[in-house]
Amino acid sequence: MGNQTRPRAELLEFIPRPNRPPVVVTYGFTGWLKKNLFGSFWNTLLTIAVFILLYLLLKPFLEWSVLKAVWVASTRRECLEISPDGACWAGVISWFNNLIYGRYPNDLQWRVNLSFGIGIIWLIPFALKKVKNKIVIGILAVVLYPFLASYLFLGGDRSSLHYFIACMAPAYLLMVYINIILNYTGYQQLGQYLEPLIERVSRKKTTFLSQLTCLLVLSLLAVFIFQGVHLKHVPFDRWGGLFLTVIISGFAIVMALPIGIMLALGRRSKMPVIKWFSIAVIELVRSVPMITVLFMSVTMMPLFFPNTIDLNKLAQVIIAVCVFAGAYMAETVRGGLQSIPLDQFDAAKSVGLGYWYTMILVILPQALKAMIPNIVTSFISMFKDTTLVSIIGLFDILLMARNISIDKNWYGLHSEPLVAISFLFFIVCYGMSQYSQHLEKKLKLNP
Repeated sequence: MGNQTRPRAELLEFIPRPNRPPVVVTYGFTGWLKKNLFGSFWNTLLTIAVFILLYLLLKPFLEWSVLKAVWVASTRRECLEISPDGACWAGVISWFNNLIYGRYPNDLQWRVNLSFGIGIIWLIPFALKKVKNKIVIGILAVVLYPFLASYLFLGGDRSSLHYFIACMAPAYLLMVYINIILNYTGYQQLGQYLEPLIERVSRKKTTFLSQLTCLLVLSLLAVFIFQGVHLKHVPFDRWGGLFLTVIISGFAIVMALPIGIMLALGRRSKMPVIKWFSIAVIELVRSVPMITVLFMSVTMMPLFFPNTIDLNKLAQVIIAVCVFAGAYMAETVRGGLQSIPLDQFDAAKSVGLGYWYTMILVILPQALKAMIPNIVTSFISMFKDTTLVSIIGLFDILLMARNISIDKNWYGLHSEPLVAISFLFFIVCYGMSQYSQHLEKKLKLNP
């Protein structure tokens, strides 16, 4: 027994392990370079080759655009005298205000800045975690903000209804920020203080009625405050530049998704009339180029309206762009709907949900999450395609850039304006792309 319990000699022998490889630094800028650019011999060789190629390609452009460029000059001839081989950015700087605002009067451009500033302020609550009812804030932004923006952009005499709705926009925005402050300071929402009074009149939907009462009171207060303010009228033909491009693309981006959803649901409908009407709209619009749709909207759309309705060119273009964008968005939405398993539909029916509740509460939220990359890609494409409106005579940023070359002081200046607006488009499109990736990570769509 003693010999059996004695351990074997080979088990007590020390066998050293092989040496471990050196620790690879994977943090910091140096670690990132080693991991991504110089991780192996072939990776290092490829990195060096790419940098050499970029140097050969970018060197002439950098010399033209930066090193030999002229930034201060009064005419293009003066630019050529200073540096004949460099870019003449002085012309772009001289026309920069027109590239942004078009022919909008200089002394009234504060109205454009104020309108876009209010739009940015309206978007801030979406980034705050404690803000509730973000969907309601977004829907009311789509409904109310265009009335306020158009009142500031156009000015002049507007109808009483237009003026009241325009006053509702800042009133609602003020109510949203008051509720945000009350929420972060631990107090009740503004409408909750009115609920005891509302319950004396009606015990149903007291929360909604209290919020509506606050909005109406603040709106009437805004009407009283701004009743003496008169804005000078600025006609549509004075609008232009990046300002006009953002308006057209903004309408297209906002309206494309609801139009696309309705057309996609209509195409999947079991009602023959709705189904074939949706198919006809989608296939007809997608079968022709956008410039054809724009020309048809300008020439043929007035024939479908009474003579008493005077449609301006901008309204016709916005309608055409929204329909065109909605038709393309419909196929994107339809692809997302087809990616949802049939089990989801059956589960919704098993709990007694109807068609619309199934779509709104179960199907569309899942489909829209899966379609975020495609939707943002369509938005970016819409923003770039709006430059086609310059062909039908609207002074968007592309047409304003072309007009620089026919200015007597900057005659023949073609490349620099196009490079400048390309840089502006890159900034906007890259920002939309980065927000799309942020939204995907926030919704945990990326693994």
